[in-house]
Amino acid sequence: MTLHDTYDPTNIFAKILRGEMPAVKVYEDDTALAFMDVFPQAEGHTLVIPKDVTARNLLDMPPEKLGPYMLAVQKIAQAVAAALTPDGLVVTQFNGAPAGQTVYHLHFHIIPRNEGVPLGRHGGGMADIGELEKLAGRIRAEL
Repeated sequence: MTLHDTYDPTNIFAKILRGEMPAVKVYEDDTALAFMDVFPQAEGHTLVIPKDVTARNLLDMPPEKLGPYMLAVQKIAQAVAAALTPDGLVVTQFNGAPAGQTVYHLHFHIIPRNEGVPLGRHGGGMADIGELEKLAGRIRAEL
């Protein structure tokens, strides 16, 4: 998929937003939904997606919705940092397959990093849902 393809309403994140697929939710408001990545690169890897848009990537996001969405991304990043006290925090977003994007609904990755702990492979092994629920609870407690 390139930067200029059309939005596919059957993508996994659109299905999560419609309640057709499960997710371990961390936060939800009128603007955004945050949930645990089931294929985490690190403990606490959280995704934040915008609601009520068909933006495949950052370039497609309606400008009037970008500010409130980015505030939600920041809020979740702060909660992840407070809950897990990592040494660092990666906040990243990909635009198009050549850049590493694999789900074509705008989303930010919030990935806690600790000194000496290698980053897992993007899309690696699936996490235990029970463990994700515990992590989500810790993050929610910081909101």
